[in-house]
Amino acid sequence: MNISDFDYHLPQELIAQEPARPRDASRLLVLSRETGKIEHRRFRDLPRYLRGDDVVVFNDTRVIRARLRGRRVPGGGRAELLLLQDRGEGVWEALVTPGRRLPPGRRVTFGEGKLEAEILERTPSGGRLVKFTRPDGFERTGDLTETLRRLGEVPLPPYITRPPDDESDYQTVFARRPGAAAAPTAGLHFSPEMVDAVREKVAEMVSVTLHIGVGTFRPVHVERVEDHVMHEESYAIPEETAAAVNRALEEGRRVMAVGTSTVRALEAAAAEEGRVQAGHRATDLFIVPGHRFRVVSALLTNFHLPRSTLLLLVSAFAGRENIMRAYREAVERKYRFLSFGDAMFIT
Repeated sequence: MNISDFDYHLPQELIAQEPARPRDASRLLVLSRETGKIEHRRFRDLPRYLRGDDVVVFNDTRVIRARLRGRRVPGGGRAELLLLQDRGEGVWEALVTPGRRLPPGRRVTFGEGKLEAEILERTPSGGRLVKFTRPDGFERTGDLTETLRRLGEVPLPPYITRPPDDESDYQTVFARRPGAAAAPTAGLHFSPEMVDAVREKVAEMVSVTLHIGVGTFRPVHVERVEDHVMHEESYAIPEETAAAVNRALEEGRRVMAVGTSTVRALEAAAAEEGRVQAGHRATDLFIVPGHRFRVVSALLTNFHLPRSTLLLLVSAFAGRENIMRAYREAVERKYRFLSFGDAMFIT
């Protein structure tokens, strides 16, 4: 497959710069996988498309203040770190800017010297392993977490040109477990009232945790889709979730995923045995057209960037022609795109 087959024209003015207010006031495009039929609704209409025996699965990851701005040592030039994964003992995997000026051995200071990071080594994905220290040391394990929280910023995507007034705009209402460098944006449409409405309609509502990192948002720079390498992301499947999903699969009931990150976690957890396995793991699963979905049979998602891994995933789920036609219609009808944009329900 060629990545150019997953391109479309996205007008700049359709890239949402702020969320809908209230959250559940966004629009909802409903697409049938089987017939290709498209309907145009509001997100508040979602419950009417749900079934009483559905199992709904959402991602409860919480975005951390993963962007750190500092100065290179020596020299004093600007540097930026985007934290991706905590490796323990003060070591994090991170993306660094400018990469050429931050080879192993260089240091970066933050907060007027209150925190320092040494670049340890390059990672296979092009990032760095960095080791954090503080001049007066860390008395407790939690000291580093608190220092990072105070000095860091929520890492909004580059296409959002102005930060939201409220940091919580970029957190879902089910955000519980800190660790993500980006929000699971399909979940941003849910207000507490919508969570209650969905919970009342379906059989069960359960969670997974996938800490979204570079694997999800790294651009595809190769023409041949199969040449793209996905970065690993960590995920966790609770016993309760595995049991609920496996019961639904055994009974032929529908499993609905809230967001592409939830799809990746569930499909990765079922890749070997066809049943969802509980536990903590990491996955580099790259879902492209031709993938056989073992678990997910309905998907709530946002509208994604052209030529992206996320567009490939939804094309795998609904069919490339269905998705490209739906996206053309969404552009014509001026839907709002990307993280703060409108939603699509693929059923």
